[in-house]
Amino acid sequence: MTTLNAQALYIAVSNGPAVPLHPVLAEITARIEARSRDTRAAYEARMRAARSAAPRRHGLDCSNLAHGMAACRSLDKLAMQDEQQPNLAIVSAYNDILSAHEPLSTFPALIKEAALAQGAVAQFAGGVPAMCDGVTQGAEGMELSLFSRDVIAMSTAIALSHNLFDAALCLGVCDKIVPGLLMGALSFGQLPILFVPAGPMTTGLSNDEKRRLRVAFAKGELDRKGLLAAESRAYHGPGTCTFYGTANSNQMLMEIMGLHLPGASFPNPNTPLRDALTRAAAERAIELARLPEDLTTPLWKIASPKTFVNAIVALHATGGSTNHTIHLIAMARAAGVIINWDDLSGLSHVVPLLCRIYPNGLADVNAFHAAGGVGFLVRELLDAGLLHEDVETVAGHGLRRYVHTATLEDDELVWIPSPAASLDSSVLTGASAPFAETGGLVVLEGNLGRAVIKVSAVKPEHHVVEAPALVFHSQEDLLAAFDRGELYRDHVAVVRFQGPRANGMPELHKLTPQLSIVLDKGFKVALVTDGRMSGASGKVPAAIHVTPESLAGGVLALVQDGDVIRLDARAGTLELLVTPEVLSARTPAVPDLSGNVAGMGRELFGLFRAHASGAETGASLSVHG
Repeated sequence: MTTLNAQALYIAVSNGPAVPLHPVLAEITARIEARSRDTRAAYEARMRAARSAAPRRHGLDCSNLAHGMAACRSLDKLAMQDEQQPNLAIVSAYNDILSAHEPLSTFPALIKEAALAQGAVAQFAGGVPAMCDGVTQGAEGMELSLFSRDVIAMSTAIALSHNLFDAALCLGVCDKIVPGLLMGALSFGQLPILFVPAGPMTTGLSNDEKRRLRVAFAKGELDRKGLLAAESRAYHGPGTCTFYGTANSNQMLMEIMGLHLPGASFPNPNTPLRDALTRAAAERAIELARLPEDLTTPLWKIASPKTFVNAIVALHATGGSTNHTIHLIAMARAAGVIINWDDLSGLSHVVPLLCRIYPNGLADVNAFHAAGGVGFLVRELLDAGLLHEDVETVAGHGLRRYVHTATLEDDELVWIPSPAASLDSSVLTGASAPFAETGGLVVLEGNLGRAVIKVSAVKPEHHVVEAPALVFHSQEDLLAAFDRGELYRDHVAVVRFQGPRANGMPELHKLTPQLSIVLDKGFKVALVTDGRMSGASGKVPAAIHVTPESLAGGVLALVQDGDVIRLDARAGTLELLVTPEVLSARTPAVPDLSGNVAGMGRELFGLFRAHASGAETGASLSVHG
């Protein structure tokens, strides 16, 4: 087994033997590159101009620079006046509401210490908001969740706009935070920028047991005190939630996109290995800042069309969060790369499912990491011709570097090859023996519009549902109908006016236990909505992100109780079985949406609701591409 220190990893590791790309991967990449030619060229031109326009802080007037270093230590002031010493920006999503972000409180000190040892400077450039969908799930605050991503992007840009910096570290983990950080950082893509995670919490109550107890509560078999005790055993300490939702999908994507150091995603917080990786990220950022322009790796070079194709492949191979059918599009557009659901759909047909992590299995991300983790996954996909190897990363050119995993030997951070075979084949498997031949996400299309469905946790017998519609205008209405016993029948639950323009597109994950109970009773049941579910979408077939949304001319607004809907995840269709003549005679049933306008800060986001793009273009105000 070859052990590599940082110098060997960054310099010596090169691409392995050329592996022919899968033809569909090559075709879709070429299609994206052609579609993005003008927008990508414009983005690259902006980045090159920004790189050469000024030497950052040394192009500032003396008064500006004095303001920027007034509170620095004496040694840091001397370094900042030295044109040769890099200044590293820290942009952090720290707060101690989010378990995943609480560990970030110690990171700035580690980073500043590492910078000082390198003769450089690190400054805390700014904080970004970080809200927890787990806390706001099913509550009014969830209506700010998706738009918080664009606020985070703007906040990141504000932090970096002081123009004092030669490189940056973005500290964040959870759902909208990482996409927002990347969208904002891409406006400063002329800089070397690394992403620094905090890692998952240690394993607590199993996710399957947590799901069972939630269903028991929904049935009235468990009281609130018992449910809270169970939830507190599941969410019990610092770090990300251990199921494979959006937060952990974020971390996997950042590593496969080459924005983390290899092996950085899943070591637990507050451990010597995690601290060593944080210091190493600062050291690498400083090293990249010191390299000549023609040798360094700024963010814009990493965020290429090939890198975003790699991200889509990894999302399919792991059964990742449906939220990334929105976030990946928005992040890519910030880099001038135009991807759409057709690209995701095309790749889903050729990418095998290699992971069984809850809710697609019983294991959590700690078990995934112990089985071989991201390094094993990267090697399997590379050797199957399903990833672009010739990409830039923060570790250097070539994704083959990411088949290594990080560890400590005699207190030194080193990288070792990931295991040749999975250490737990029930959690992580090779490309030659996948859990499924295709990925976990399917794009649906029909007269109701376009939607996505996560099928990796749905039993095959539920991939096709044809049943009468039951129409609701809020998740509360559906839950009330469940309590009245009205859902115990074959039905497709339509929860509409949940899109970006209607109410900010909240997650509707709170519906999962009740619909699961109906499914378990033997009824045909599915969900169709222009809202979101989450990375924890479960066993009930759910056509989500329906676009156009109900408030933007979507046919979903014309559906009536009793209309038959056919959801076919095998054929990729979503059809309202009503004749065009009948539909043309109907008018949209728009409910009173005034309750979405104010309260819990919603009054501040009217501009977002009025101008947000649709789900397939990233549901964004700031990035339209």
